[in-house]
Amino acid sequence: MVVLNKEFKARLQKSPKKGGWTYVVWPKSAAFFGTKGLVKVSCTVDDHPLRTAFMAIGGGVHKLPIKADLQAAIGKKAGDTVIIRLLERR
Repeated sequence: MVVLNKEFKARLQKSPKKGGWTYVVWPKSAAFFGTKGLVKVSCTVDDHPLRTAFMAIGGGVHKLPIKADLQAAIGKKAGDTVIIRLLERR
């Protein structure tokens, strides 16, 4: 594991497709991680822990899925801003 010390703010977005995911996009992700591929991380979303992966969406950008249970726990929905704190790359 690699310790990360990075924090950023992002707006929750929801895919318009039926059953679409809610996620955040981090435009600087590929430059920060040094890859355009999948990146597994441990992080917090508004101080709630999350183990997940950034998924490449093209153009050097990744999205980070935020499931409904976590949205409920932090009281946020699509359109709201969250603070992502990256802790470790797994």
